[in-house]
Amino acid sequence: MVQNRTLKRLDQALLDQAVRRHEMFRNARVGGARANLSFSDLSGLDLSGRDLAHADFVGASLRGANLAGARLDCASFFVSDLRQANFDGASLIKADLRGACLRGAILVGANLFEADLRDGSLAEKDRSGHLHMVQIDSTPAEADGADLSGANLTNARMSGIMAIHTDFSDAVMRGCKLVRATMRGANFTGSNMEGADLSGADLRGACLRGAVLTGAIMVMTDLTDADVEEALTDKPVGRVVAELGRSLEDLLADHMIWVGSSGAQGAMLDLSGFDLRHAPSLAHMCLTMLRAAGATLYGLDLSGVQLQAAVLDKADLRGATLADGDLRGISLRNAKLNNGNLRNVNLRPLVFDEQRSRPADLSGAKLRYADLSGACLRSVNLGNADLSFANLRGCDLARTDLTGAKLFGAKLERRALAEGAILDGVAGLKL
Repeated sequence: MVQNRTLKRLDQALLDQAVRRHEMFRNARVGGARANLSFSDLSGLDLSGRDLAHADFVGASLRGANLAGARLDCASFFVSDLRQANFDGASLIKADLRGACLRGAILVGANLFEADLRDGSLAEKDRSGHLHMVQIDSTPAEADGADLSGANLTNARMSGIMAIHTDFSDAVMRGCKLVRATMRGANFTGSNMEGADLSGADLRGACLRGAVLTGAIMVMTDLTDADVEEALTDKPVGRVVAELGRSLEDLLADHMIWVGSSGAQGAMLDLSGFDLRHAPSLAHMCLTMLRAAGATLYGLDLSGVQLQAAVLDKADLRGATLADGDLRGISLRNAKLNNGNLRNVNLRPLVFDEQRSRPADLSGAKLRYADLSGACLRSVNLGNADLSFANLRGCDLARTDLTGAKLFGAKLERRALAEGAILDGVAGLKL
């Protein structure tokens, strides 16, 4: 038997009161109480930036509500109505979203690590002890038309979900469970689905252009008319390390001798076009003047590496760690660095003498969602680069050329404007 459940309407004042008490509860203060907002009508209300971790939203309607930047870790949204809700940048770690309706919701950059988005239905006992299915005005386990671009869905459980024409572009979906999910026409452009389980999933007409599918399970997956151009799979991209003829360790040793002797001894290393995903660690290595144009270095640990005056044009460095690296004078034109860790990298010009210097060139590079916090970007050429949603906090941007760069959603401090950054033609600047 199915019965309808009437929702209790709350106004903003009553909601703010419940949230304040919940925040007191979260801070173990006297008078605090966990927010129980189950079966409440909160549509259109504002919860942006609030701490509602572990709150109860079971069966609630948050249609069109603003939850941008809210902390909602371990909160229960079981069979709730989240249509057109704004979760931009919200934290939903381990949140229970089973049976929730996310049609048209905005979850750009949201953190849904280990969230549960599987099917769900709600039942209650009546006074006689009999179970009744509760009907709420929403469609369970549906995310049609939702915007999850750049969201962190690592290890999220989404088996059986309906996500037709949903935007998952640039989302991190490592280890995501998508068994028998219906995602026809969905956009997975540039998304990271490493190790995801797509068994029996319906991906007809989906766009997987440039997606990472290494280690993904795709048994009985329907990819009819899907666009998988430039998708990164377990199949080698270009040449493999075995084709070098000698061990990479020996070649690296020769390269360091060549660098140390100013070319008098050893030999320069050229890894252009090679797939280095299974190569030994290159962290803290001296790779000055390395040539690796078009090489695949996806996900590699290059922390603390020396890449002064190296040429890595069109290289694939998505998800790679370059933190604390010395990249002075490097050329990364049209390289892929999406979701890369470039914290505190040194990209200032490489100075040869008083008259000669070589600035770093990252023109046309893809740096969506990359972390460049604390990096030195002095005089770097970032013309026409895509820095959408990149973290540029604490960067030295003096004389940086951002002409034509895309900075939509980028985290950029206002003081950068006073430090000589060239912002001619910048699109979608969000401070």
